[in-house]
Amino acid sequence: MKQDTNAVVSPQFNTDPINFPAFSGRKWSVHFNEPNLTSDAGLVAVAANGAGDRLLAAIAGAIKKTRRRPNHRLAELVGQRVYQILGGNYDADDCDHLRNDIVVRTAAGRDLDDGPLAGQPTMSRLESRGSRADLMRMARAIFESYLDQFGDDPPPMICIDMDPSAHLVYGEQQLSLFNTRVGDHCLMPFYVFDGCTGKIMKAVVRPGKTPVAGEIIAIIKRLVAGIRERWPEIKIVFRADGHHTKPEVLDWLDANSVDFATGMPKNVALERLFLNEINAARCDYQRRLERAKWSLQDGDPTAVRYADDLYAAGSWSREQRIVARIIVGPKGVDVRYIVVSFHQAGAKYLYERVYCQRGNAELFISTCPPRWRRPSAGSGSPPQTLVPGADSDRAHGGVPRLENRGRVCIAA
Repeated sequence: MKQDTNAVVSPQFNTDPINFPAFSGRKWSVHFNEPNLTSDAGLVAVAANGAGDRLLAAIAGAIKKTRRRPNHRLAELVGQRVYQILGGNYDADDCDHLRNDIVVRTAAGRDLDDGPLAGQPTMSRLESRGSRADLMRMARAIFESYLDQFGDDPPPMICIDMDPSAHLVYGEQQLSLFNTRVGDHCLMPFYVFDGCTGKIMKAVVRPGKTPVAGEIIAIIKRLVAGIRERWPEIKIVFRADGHHTKPEVLDWLDANSVDFATGMPKNVALERLFLNEINAARCDYQRRLERAKWSLQDGDPTAVRYADDLYAAGSWSREQRIVARIIVGPKGVDVRYIVVSFHQAGAKYLYERVYCQRGNAELFISTCPPRWRRPSAGSGSPPQTLVPGADSDRAHGGVPRLENRGRVCIAA
């Protein structure tokens, strides 16, 4: 008998239950044979892991208590907000829909017999009432959590990668400015990562403009002080783009024995300084082009050269080493400059292996879902600290939006 090859084959799904380790005094398992009883079954895996418990407790402890008889503990409110964000529910309005969800309630640390979690008004009050001191303590808690991961075995070096990222805003968002480079109204928060491990160290909301020296130094100063408080002799390296190469920043880094590799904007003086190398790269490109033409091969004739020299802008207090990367190809000449404090390593190594690796910070930011990088549109004072679990940890240990089609069964 001839088989019908066009017959529709029904997909087969594995509906075996998934068992998780017990936590909060209960056994948890996910079943796929009945309609959803929770919208966030995936959060069970996160909550059962317990990796963020200490950080959430530290953030809650950093907020000053202002209500005498609160219905909801600060630890519950912080846990509720963070776990809702991890589940893809970004707005305070979502609290009204998830306050009775068994997974969110248990993950936030509220017993199922104690009633629902906070609603939108309570969560909005929490987000709006934070003082500058609260925000500074929260930032310190996040940074201490980063340092604690090393335990008693300090790393040989800590690399501070700082990079601002544009957050488009709409309406009358506080701190928003029109940025000509972005072409829209935005905030320009700082993200600071450990360039060696990819872990976030700090995130700070700021206006949508180019940072000034005082802002940069204020952040670096606190980070360096916190690191050397634990490990006084550790080597620290600072990397950033050309926005951070300011005379005051370079002087502070030199004075505090912090090595650096930062971008350097182009100018006429630098072009004159490296003119011979640029012309040599042009000659290399012409020779390669002629060689490829006569040999009838399709090899890439692009010429790349690296060079270095000492240079001091008029506003600098001393000369610094400048590394130039020169590319000459079919599209013309492209020259990039960096300023470094290292004097032993070669120019090519410093540019490719030291400076270019800071591009990972941009990747960490760009891999976050766009809505995770969207600032809150609340009308209260804008926060000065971003919680890394909600903004930047997806690229290095965080959890993206947790889609699920299961129900959670609880054994008392």
